[in-house]
Amino acid sequence: MKAFITKKRILTVASIVLMLVIWKVLALAFNAPSIIPHPETTFLSVFRIFAEPGFLAVVGSTVLRGVTGFIISGILGILTGILAGISPGFNTFITPMLVSVRSIPVVSLILLALIWFNAGAVPVFVAFLTMFPFICTNVSDGIRSVDPGLVEMARFYRVDKGRILTGVYIPAIMPFIISGSSSAMGIGWRAIIIGEVLSQPLYGIGTRLQTAQSFLNIETVIAWTLIAVAISFIFEKLIRWGELHIIRWQTGS
Repeated sequence: MKAFITKKRILTVASIVLMLVIWKVLALAFNAPSIIPHPETTFLSVFRIFAEPGFLAVVGSTVLRGVTGFIISGILGILTGILAGISPGFNTFITPMLVSVRSIPVVSLILLALIWFNAGAVPVFVAFLTMFPFICTNVSDGIRSVDPGLVEMARFYRVDKGRILTGVYIPAIMPFIISGSSSAMGIGWRAIIIGEVLSQPLYGIGTRLQTAQSFLNIETVIAWTLIAVAISFIFEKLIRWGELHIIRWQTGS
């Protein structure tokens, strides 16, 4: 196991180094910081952004929008997914809605949201509509994957429906919830940034990206992009950390 972890880390580091080398080669080949800045100057820009007075307000606002959208979509997605998994009729009813929402271009959602909401609420609305279908569908699939025989046995012994839900269904759908949450967060995070780019709230990573692009400051655009990627990576790790603890709780270890 230790050898596998070590090999995995080496491969991860090698992949990052390769990307940096390619970036450096392209920067040297173009020799135009206004097109592709050098990696070292870009990372210096990241540290300069960290030192800016409004940095925490900018990042905090974006993270708050992301967490708000994730919580709303998570609660409604889990409840709707459970109902869709238990009731075939409701699943048939809601499937066209989920497919339609999933198929709508994010830009279209943002343009509509710009008409309906204020600038700060647009990314939250877009994040919700982007993440909700993934969580709902995964939970519904998880419910339908439960062994019908186990449910029938519980009903035969007249086990309370609440106990069946908490003792049979919820443990079975937890991996599906984690998987759906991970996918939803990855896609929803990008939708939030795009929403901020177009809606231009006072504070937000997307707003700073748009401002830097307007002044053709490619170095700052890439620096803010790296910060956004780092935040997304942190949330991904938090979800995986939660998954690990849930598995330990279920196994009793």
